[in-house]
Amino acid sequence: MNFFVVNRQLSVGNIKVIGVAISSVFLVGDTEVISSSAIFDTPPEAVQYLPLVRL
Repeated sequence: MNFFVVNRQLSVGNIKVIGVAISSVFLVGDTEVISSSAIFDTPPEAVQYLPLVRL
């Protein structure tokens, strides 16, 4: 995916983030590279996979 961006003046007073979704990117200003990563605080053996029930 390619974007063409024309930078203009940007002024940000303040930002308050209430929550973050599972997959989020929050940018203010310029960036050249965006890298994604994942961190799990639950060990994989503790996750329970239950059969899905169709509704």
